[in-house]
Amino acid sequence: MTVNRSSRTTGTTATKSPSASTGSSACPSPTETAAHPGPVAPAAPRKPVPVPDAPPASGPGPAITRWLGAFAASLVGDQMWFLALAWSAAETAGPTGAGIVVTLGTVPRALLMLLGGSIADRFGARRVVIGSVLVRFAVMAFAAAAVALAAPGVALLAAIALVFGAVDALFMPAIGALPPTLTMPEHYARVQGLRSLMTRLSAIAGAPAAGLVLANGGVAAAFAASAGLFAFSFLLLWRLRPVPAAVAAADAKDGGVPPGDGSIREGLRYVRSVPLLTWVIAVGIISELGFSAPMNLGLVLLSGDRGWGPGGVGLMLGAWGAGAVATGLVLSVRGHVPHAGRVMTAALGLGAVGMGVMGLAPTLPVAMAGAAVLGLGSGFWGGLSAALIQTTAARSMLGRVVALQMLGAVGLVPVTYPLAGLLSDTAGPAALFAVGTGLQALACAVALCCAPLRTALLERPGRAERAS
Repeated sequence: MTVNRSSRTTGTTATKSPSASTGSSACPSPTETAAHPGPVAPAAPRKPVPVPDAPPASGPGPAITRWLGAFAASLVGDQMWFLALAWSAAETAGPTGAGIVVTLGTVPRALLMLLGGSIADRFGARRVVIGSVLVRFAVMAFAAAAVALAAPGVALLAAIALVFGAVDALFMPAIGALPPTLTMPEHYARVQGLRSLMTRLSAIAGAPAAGLVLANGGVAAAFAASAGLFAFSFLLLWRLRPVPAAVAAADAKDGGVPPGDGSIREGLRYVRSVPLLTWVIAVGIISELGFSAPMNLGLVLLSGDRGWGPGGVGLMLGAWGAGAVATGLVLSVRGHVPHAGRVMTAALGLGAVGMGVMGLAPTLPVAMAGAAVLGLGSGFWGGLSAALIQTTAARSMLGRVVALQMLGAVGLVPVTYPLAGLLSDTAGPAALFAVGTGLQALACAVALCCAPLRTALLERPGRAERAS
């Protein structure tokens, strides 16, 4: 699937036929005939020049494997430092101080996210992601040394949170803009499925590992382990090189839209000019606003209200994760989803049903079933929307487009928590899930009414999918 830049509608990629003049002529020139009256021996065939990390036809290729490894190492490193930061802040300044320190990290991430996308487009996603991971390593190494030498103060912990929030604003758009330079467009959905799997598996492995390191070695050891993971991620990214065939395919699908001045304003104008991008991002923001508060704050409140305890929170999160992992497996194994827009729209409806069941569930097993359904819906929407964005957006604009998507997904989420808490206090946790269900249903209705999104297609490996 690509976007026709002249009509701004979703379409298929036109297949270019080989030029008739390609290759050497079968007949010798007159000069050659005069000099060599006999038959001319055919030239020895040239050996093909190998392209490093070139993606094979059957899969995304080894470059994506390195990218996934670097991404997973960074995710586990994130969990290590975040748990160490929260634990250290709680010991130093109590629960209120810990909340303030942790919240500080979200502020620069939200404020600088669009700037991070602009920098990724201007200087190259690979350079930006390598630089941001290197800064992460340096900050964690410094934090480990500082904590080992003296008890950390609130000022030091707050500074670490602020720096990491700013670096996240650079890292997140850049890491999301890399895949189109590493694999062919028909593998984007599979790559997003693999990314979803890595995200879930890293969460499953990272949290216990972080707790184990923190319990046995303390805060300094956790910071040092995080630094080691960022160093490993840096080494993988340093060896990563753009695949020429993938870069050429990414440029060919959109005609090579020039990067312009790399400004945020230009990126916003570009997104507004492509209806599919506009609606994918807008619908994603609506869906995320209805998802984050119930799943991050509401689960705790709901489980306490129904008498399910902390174990109920873990079981509901586990059921949701199982649904999300299932969709990641489907996308990574299948590699192509026919009529992606219709599937995404149905996924939003599925998410609304799952969240509604959770809010009304009389027993924990029913709530777990609703959470699993919600996981299926959110997994399909997340993977396919990311694949559509990477397929549709011009490579020269991708950093800014991903930054705008990430701003809606993570930058605006903290704003909803105070409102969610107020609603739960006044009307109960079920009301919070009812509002979340309504927002999920609204997102589904908007997607259903939006033709560019509803009819969007993804490219099939080996050939483009044709609209029915």
